[in-house]
Amino acid sequence: MIRSRISATLSSAMLSLAAAALAAGTAAAQPAKTECLAGAKPGGGFDLTCRLAGAALHATKLIKDPMAVSYMEGGVGAVAYNHVVGTRPGDSGLVVAASSGSALLIAQGKFGKHDENAVRWVGALGADFGVIAVAPDSPIKTLKDLVAAYGKDPGAFPIGGGGAVGSQDWMKMALLAKEAKADPKKMRYAALEGGGAVTTALQGGHIKIAAGDASEMIALHEQGKLRILAVMSERRLPGRFKDIPTTFEQGYTIDWPIWRGLYVGPKVSDADYNWWVDTLKKLKDSPEFIKEREARGLFAFDSIGADFEKRVKTDVARFKQLAKEAGL
Repeated sequence: MIRSRISATLSSAMLSLAAAALAAGTAAAQPAKTECLAGAKPGGGFDLTCRLAGAALHATKLIKDPMAVSYMEGGVGAVAYNHVVGTRPGDSGLVVAASSGSALLIAQGKFGKHDENAVRWVGALGADFGVIAVAPDSPIKTLKDLVAAYGKDPGAFPIGGGGAVGSQDWMKMALLAKEAKADPKKMRYAALEGGGAVTTALQGGHIKIAAGDASEMIALHEQGKLRILAVMSERRLPGRFKDIPTTFEQGYTIDWPIWRGLYVGPKVSDADYNWWVDTLKKLKDSPEFIKEREARGLFAFDSIGADFEKRVKTDVARFKQLAKEAGL
């Protein structure tokens, strides 16, 4: 009888140890090497997202070594998306920058055969807002000036944006073209690879209007290298943006909020995916991260793991409807 009880106790203990070992075997450790892939040239929003993630993760010691940042331009993230799905689907150390613009292009089928279900969405790092900018010496001083002048002669205003027709930047100007009673599909629009290329084209005089994101343009605005006419927001933004008027203030009920976040490949294990999710949760409230986020002109946007995946899929559905209304 005693022997039976001892045997049962030992069996129970062995089962507990086995379960613990199994759990330990499935728990993911920090990847030996981390990398963030930006799907455009350096200087744009994807680059900003990767550098924010890398700087904050290293500052908080949530990763041991600095995160590498690599670039793969093409289709404003489409080439990178297809590369990850097809070539590096199980790379647990690789995260890829994305934005609500990625959701917009996926909604229009511009990422090829892969839809929003092709990757695993990790989380958002912050929120941004669309902006419209001109050269510092432009005679256009306000958004109302721009809409009035554009309505009289749309052909006199070449526009640059980070992406093709139907992209976020195209949509921003399409909404303003409608306010000017002009056909959005007849805009003189230059499709450029990312925000860095857009601001370079504006400073070089190759375009007269730049559609982009607040975080990409605020430093150049402060340096007097371009002038932001409006932030596409209902309420004026704080901090570095407190003196820049919004679209709503200038009489146009147009806003364009933008999330910036990360995804991983479709074959990354649950354990490795959860490591990234848990790491972002630890990161988001740290003083180091908040400082890095604010330095890049981003605002808090809490959406991680399952919540973020739901957000992306909701946005894709909404953008499909918006594209239809724009005649795309």
